Amino acid sequence: MEETKTVFVTGASRGIGKEIALKYAENGYNVIINYVSEKTNVEELKKEFEEKGVKALIMQADVTDATKIEEVVKKGVEEFGKIDVLVNNAGITRDNLLMRMSEEEFDKVIEINLKGTYIVTKAVTKYMMKKRTGSIINLSSVVGVVGNAGQCNYSASKAGIIGFTKSVAKELASRNIRANAIAPGFIETDMTAVLSDSVKENIHNQIPLKRMGTAKEVANLAYFLGSEESSYITGQVINIDGGMVM
Repeated sequence: MEETKTVFVTGASRGIGKEIALKYAENGYNVIINYVSEKTNVEELKKEFEEKGVKALIMQADVTDATKIEEVVKKGVEEFGKIDVLVNNAGITRDNLLMRMSEEEFDKVIEINLKGTYIVTKAVTKYMMKKRTGSIINLSSVVGVVGNAGQCNYSASKAGIIGFTKSVAKELASRNIRANAIAPGFIETDMTAVLSDSVKENIHNQIPLKRMGTAKEVANLAYFLGSEESSYITGQVINIDGGMVM
């Protein structure tokens, strides 16, 4: 009988992260999740995953807290034996024009999005290296590739993730560990749901496929990159943006 695999998805209590974690659960992976908000209904979340017939470990931990993250990873390995796939999804925005952006707004985004990715990856790869197998998927963004006005902090963090991913891919390839980045464009989320129809129409006009993507479509790509189906792909940045950036 094939051994059950395990995925760790950061910031997966809602949105794209949750959709990715559910996709893995549907395919028989045990799931490790961290969350930050006190409002998170852990029991309900756990039930949602376990209804897919897998086990779920859900722990509160900020990705910038290395000690806490190491605790989560250690507990996950104790419970499930290993971590096969890591998806660094946790991230925030603090949009503002450069001249109005505070140091705090800049630092916070870099700290969570970029440093958080480094902290979690370092904690998980220690175990992946022992097993000589693993796949790391980092959530970047098309603005990390082309930039965006009012998002110099977010764009810098997501561009940093691309450089980080390529470096890690080169470092870990000899241990049979792959690392790739996903760069989403406009995706339907709680954040885009509040936009007015005219703003949405303007966005659609910038996209060759004339629509936003869905969290499920991002999850499908994240699952592919974690699976053996993509065993010869490493160090890549894959845009999922309806052709917005070519």
